[in-house]
Parts: sequence; C-alpha cells; structure tokens
Amino acid sequence: MSDTPSPTPSPATPETPAENPGAAAPASGLVRDIVVRTLGVKKIYKMGDTITHALRGVDLDIYRGEYMAIMGPSGSGKSTLFNMVGGLDKPSEGMVFIDEVDVAALDSYELAWMRCRKIGYIFQSFNLLPTLTAMENVTMPMVFANVDPDEARDRGYDLLQKVGIGERWNHRPGRMSGGQQQRVAIARALANNPAIVLADEPTANLDHRTGAQIIALLKSLSREMGVTVISATHDHNMLDICDRVVWIRDGEIERIERREDLNIQVGSIDGGKH
Repeated sequence: MSDTPSPTPSPATPETPAENPGAAAPASGLVRDIVVRTLGVKKIYKMGDTITHALRGVDLDIYRGEYMAIMGPSGSGKSTLFNMVGGLDKPSEGMVFIDEVDVAALDSYELAWMRCRKIGYIFQSFNLLPTLTAMENVTMPMVFANVDPDEARDRGYDLLQKVGIGERWNHRPGRMSGGQQQRVAIARALANNPAIVLADEPTANLDHRTGAQIIALLKSLSREMGVTVISATHDHNMLDICDRVVWIRDGEIERIERREDLNIQVGSIDGGKH
C-alpha cells in the first residue's frame, strides 16, 4: 500500500450555483476551489425499531480558504453534517469528497492518514493533554506525521507565536487561562498544515471578550494561511466574520447565506426565516 491514498476524481464543478443548491457563489475574494463537497449525503441511525434520519440528502460545496459557520437548533443535523465534512463519520448514502478524495472509499489506514495531515480539530473543551507543555501538545500531531523533531520544534514555536502565546511554550494547561488553552488548541490544529480546520463550538467555554478574540484569531489565520475553517456553533458573534452561513433544520439545508447578505445588529440577527 502506498503512503498516501489515491485521489478519486470528484464530479465536475458546476458552472453556475443554480445547478447545485449547495454551490452558492463564493464570498468576495475567494477563489472557486472546492476543498469539501457533499453529494446527496444521508445519515440514518437505527436503534431497534426506531429509525432517525439525521441528514436527508445534503449537497454542499465548501471553498478553499473559506470561513464557514454551520448553525441550527439542537437535533437539526448540524453536528452530523459537521462530522461528515471533516471525515469523522461516513454517510449512509451519498458521497463526501475532501480534496477530491472520496472519504467513504478509504480504508482505516488511509482515513487515519487523511485526518492526520489534511484536517485539524479544535474542541470546545480544548482537549489538551494536562501532563504535556504547550509545545508538546502542539507538536504531538507532528510526531504521528513523522516530522523531523527539529522541524517540529521550530514549527511548533512559530505556531505558538502566531497565536500569541510563544512565551508560554513551556507551560502546562493547568497554568493557563481558558483563552490561552484554546490558543494552544488552535496551534495544535494547524500543526500539520491542514487544508481544513474543524472548530466545534470553539467559544463555548470562554467569556465573551475572550471568545471574540478567538474568533478574530481564527479568521486572521484562515486568511493568512489559506486554511478552510468550518465551525459548528451557536455563537452569533461568529456570523460577523464568517464568509457564509449554512442553516440546518430537520436534516436538510434550509438556506445558505453570504456574510454580506446578513443583517446583523447587536443582540439580534435577521437573515431570513428561522
């Protein structure tokens, strides 16, 4: 078996958004280069005689360098879609392509390779190892990717500098604030130069001011490094800086809106029906 999974050609990119409801025109300044595509994705869970349709045929294109928010009420299918676009789960029906590779066609080894090198993860509970320093937490994904130790250390320090806590490289999580821990988690997510960063409620455990700083940091890193950020969130502050918002309801995409089409005011949002 080769060290890298063989790409499976994805379907041709539609010429106009009308041909694919999930292929709304990219936000201003974004190159139309699709990094994630879902085609007719359905997810069905069976527990005894109970059948739950978590997703009911989702078509969605996500562009390279885009900052996308996935929003919806509890039980809407938001988290399921989030897991699909990040290769964390496989559809019951339909296809998910990440960088033109059909995720469902990968074996466990190839899927692990993709997760390690193509996708970075940011969790609301940070998920840092408490016995490791900030540097060790950040460089751990590089160990699994067989990065040279000297290169890993240099890259780790550079990432900690980028997220604003280079001086705390030798501190363990217990000696850091929540915001500092989330910055370490962001640096760790970027360790292997991923194409995609999945941010699962990245501000949920932070105060308002710190959460706003983390959102701004993710945005600037997305632009600076060309990384696609996909965030499942309830935080409406995220809407002010994202490129597009995908609204999920009852396992289907209710609508997709670009940032410039949203009417956002302090304490409220009016982007259409809810």
